[in-house]
Order: sequence, then C-alpha cells, then structure tokens
Amino acid sequence: MADLGNTFDKLKGDLKGKAGEASGDSHLEAEGKTESAAAGLKGAAQDAGDTLKGVVDGVKDAFTKKD
Repeated sequence: MADLGNTFDKLKGDLKGKAGEASGDSHLEAEGKTESAAAGLKGAAQDAGDTLKGVVDGVKDAFTKKD
C-alpha cells in the first residue's frame, strides 16, 4: 500500500499543476504534473513490491508447513 508521504506528494503535485494551469504558468503546471506522476509511480512500485513480498511469503509458507 502506498504510504502517506506518496499520497501527500501526489496531491501536492496535482495542486501545483492546477495552480500553474489557472495562472497560465506553464512551467509550474509542468512541474506539478511531473511531481504528481513521480509520486504515483513510486506508490505503484511500492505496491508491486508489497505484492511480490506476499507471493514470496506464500511460497515459503507452502514449503515450510508441516502436517
């Protein structure tokens, strides 16, 4: 699950992008969109890592269970 920091960074980037769009500042808009996308990718990578860890743990459990 993505952490709170990533969620905050994504929201901050979204807000910065919208502020840039509203003010006509294309640099600020692009910066905000970039920050938002980076936070989203980081969160997705963490989610994928968590999923992979769950799969590995499941495989380990399958081989270590004794009846």
